[in-house]
Amino acid sequence: MLIYTIRRLGLAVLVAIAVSLVSFMLIRMSGDPAIALAGENASNEEIEYVRKHYGFDRPLIIQYLDWGYRALQGDFGESPYFNQPVTTVIGDRIGVTMTLGLCALTFAIVLSIPLGVLAATRPNTWIDRLALSISVMGQAMPSFWFGLIMIIFFGVYLRWLPISGSHTWTHFVMPTIALGYYATPAFMRLTRSGMLEVLASDHIRTARAKGLRWPKVLYKHALRNAIIPVVALAAVQAGFMLGGSFIIESVFAIHGIGLLALQSIARSDLPVVQAILLLLSMIYVFLTFISDLLNAFLDPRIRVR
Repeated sequence: MLIYTIRRLGLAVLVAIAVSLVSFMLIRMSGDPAIALAGENASNEEIEYVRKHYGFDRPLIIQYLDWGYRALQGDFGESPYFNQPVTTVIGDRIGVTMTLGLCALTFAIVLSIPLGVLAATRPNTWIDRLALSISVMGQAMPSFWFGLIMIIFFGVYLRWLPISGSHTWTHFVMPTIALGYYATPAFMRLTRSGMLEVLASDHIRTARAKGLRWPKVLYKHALRNAIIPVVALAAVQAGFMLGGSFIIESVFAIHGIGLLALQSIARSDLPVVQAILLLLSMIYVFLTFISDLLNAFLDPRIRVR
């Protein structure tokens, strides 16, 4: 397990370096950052001052190495719009986004895995068709549209839940459902297909022939093997939810890093955009690394690959 962990950690570090380089270059290729920071109406002297002040006149590789070195120390520069360090600006918002993402992922898993198991144990019945219908509906319905429908019904018409902000737990109910429901179909279908495959395997028939109780066979022997792809998918969906929270945070006016990113793009606040892009990428790489370790723990055969 130790050798496998070291291998995966080395791969995660290489991916992180590659992602940071690509994200840095994409920001630079989107246009002249000096003009973006100085403004379109700035004079040539002002643009040149900004270019020299931020070091944009240096070679790109030198800029990347300098930016990467400072980023490793937690220094992402200063936001020209907020006149505050980027770490302070993001630090005030990231807790909200992480809370929303964790709640949405939990909602999706709690709803989808029982549905997938139930559908697999009752194939080609009305229960199976109902679970698949819920899956298709969640996949076809855009999360922002679902969020707007909930705002109209539960927020405006019934007045049960607040429609904007993030002050109390009630503010997260509708955003959690809107963001989590979109990820539910993938979890449910993967759980269902995995359970169907495992339940038809020889070791399950042997366990049943030995007289083991059905709940023990289902959850200890079948679900443990079927859940392995779901663990990997959970890491992917967690990263997707952090990225997908941009739209949900805008719909519900939640002041997280998603809404901050959209506002920073509109304001040409490049240091903040660059830091958010790197942060989300590193979170995604870290979650993928953790999912690899969990899969290796659940299935020892993975460790020898």
